[in-house]
Amino acid sequence: MPRPISATISRSALSHNLGTIRARLDSVRGAADPVRVWAVIKANAYGHGIERAVQGFARADGLAMLDLAEAVRCREAGWSRPILLLEGVFEPVDLEVAGRYGLTLTVHHADQLAMLEAARPARPFDVFLKFNTGMNRLGFTPADGAGAHARLRALQEAGAVAQLGTMTHFSTADTDEGIAAQLAVFRRATAGMSGPASLCNSAACLRYPEVAGDWARPGIALYGASPFGGESAAQWRLRPAMALRSRLIGTQALQPGDAVGYGGVYRAQRHMRVGVVACGYADGYPRHAPTGTPVVVAGVRTRLLGRVSMDMLAVDLEPVPQARDGAPVTLWGADGLSVDDVAAASGTIGYELLCAVAPRVPVYFED
Repeated sequence: MPRPISATISRSALSHNLGTIRARLDSVRGAADPVRVWAVIKANAYGHGIERAVQGFARADGLAMLDLAEAVRCREAGWSRPILLLEGVFEPVDLEVAGRYGLTLTVHHADQLAMLEAARPARPFDVFLKFNTGMNRLGFTPADGAGAHARLRALQEAGAVAQLGTMTHFSTADTDEGIAAQLAVFRRATAGMSGPASLCNSAACLRYPEVAGDWARPGIALYGASPFGGESAAQWRLRPAMALRSRLIGTQALQPGDAVGYGGVYRAQRHMRVGVVACGYADGYPRHAPTGTPVVVAGVRTRLLGRVSMDMLAVDLEPVPQARDGAPVTLWGADGLSVDDVAAASGTIGYELLCAVAPRVPVYFED
């Protein structure tokens, strides 16, 4: 039989989370003037699978991603609505593919402008001009943005660009600093520019829906993880879309002073039972997860012990005295254990864990 670890992706959870985000946006704008939603499915849909995301987000107004090949997969899976390339194209040859598949382009630096100016597309591109409003990652500065917009307007008049919009990305929507400073920069930089605007990531959709603009770009919240360090996904009525599960494949009886795992970083303080779980860092579980990281065994929350191995990890069976070989184990995403709980204990974020699930882990799609 196959190794007992698996990940389950819930179509209904993906759909529910999209609906939750949309309801949050509509609570401000109303159904008569809805914010359109690009479901962000970059990085293989945050580890959930491109084709599964296409089905789970069937009611999204568009999809957004980085990879040209993933965009093509969406079209081949039957997606006919807008697809946004969040980083635009990287080489002139990419424009031919983007044109063939009707992709919307982000333009964030002068080289991309030059590629568009040199191109002779068979049909015009929809384009979003990206502004750097303080994150200092991608985008034109406000000082350069007006010139870039003028060049795109010229392409629009020449028939190479169809719809021309503007966008930015908030760096501190998930913190107490908020978005006010960046929003003010964006509004000054885009004053007088017509066309759709796109501003909000997951954190901004939830916390600042009133500034969403015409297109929102939620990501992590769609998968049922929280964009906020101190607030759970459940507080925002989001459901985990991925459950990572395994089983106990062995148990050990420890004497006081016995060590667990590589390096002997955990030593028993008393007589205790330890369970060995078929899951390790080669499956995508964080190697740096420390003793105490929550794990659920047979429906009971317990803790990880010692150092995570490539293929196994150890758990404390004291709270679960009935557990034997074969007992079910939840690593995250079910039984009240969120990926954010595991991430927080490991000093990282849920995004990283979801994206890191390894190809060797079987994945099942369910309603």
